[in-house]
Amino acid sequence: MQINISSLIGYHLEATDGEMGKVTAFYFDDVTWTIRYLVVETGNWLSGRKVLISPDTILKESGKTGLFSVNLTKSQVSNSPAIDTEKPVSQDQEVELFNHYPWPNYWEGGFSASGVWGILAPTSSTNITFETDTHHPLSSADSNTHLHSTKVVAGYDIHATDGDIGHVKDFIIEDHTWKVIFFVVDTHNFFPGKKVLLPVSNIQAIQWKDSKVIINITLEEVKQSRLFDIAEFTQ
Repeated sequence: MQINISSLIGYHLEATDGEMGKVTAFYFDDVTWTIRYLVVETGNWLSGRKVLISPDTILKESGKTGLFSVNLTKSQVSNSPAIDTEKPVSQDQEVELFNHYPWPNYWEGGFSASGVWGILAPTSSTNITFETDTHHPLSSADSNTHLHSTKVVAGYDIHATDGDIGHVKDFIIEDHTWKVIFFVVDTHNFFPGKKVLLPVSNIQAIQWKDSKVIINITLEEVKQSRLFDIAEFTQ
């Protein structure tokens, strides 16, 4: 099943010992375009602190619309490393998470993200290339920063081979792999009221410094792309 990221924003997370908070964003891996973490805003029990939770913790029976049940306790979450969820996440910060939680690291082939209903998924690479994120305005000082927030990238301008055309509005993922397969592009003033689906295979580069996505097709090809119908992608 294909789902738009926006429809998962606001999902509640339930730990094994009570409600944990709600999803506010997702972090994706800029090498494989796989969702690696849910950004969860905790409730009053943790003063609203935002934490990163791996999709691998979502229980297989978690299938209710609006709710993810996770195999974590609130104590585990409250004692987790503090990470600024408004910035890209470096691999060094991820190591801290892996030292705290029983999560194998995916970059050494030990991690397979679970799907929205707990289906295990492989972690394969793609041919998409990315500009190094060392100059991103929200980047940390680490050169190994490689995770980025969907909340931040939504809004990036889209630059076709012959000009600019709209901006990133949303992302479509496969529920059984947590891989991003489409960008939803709002063409706004170029083609009023039209949103189209852009396969990630059309992404040539991402210029983090300029908040721009470079694609390898023309304005006319974007115009002729498959239209986005939210009813097709809402769980």
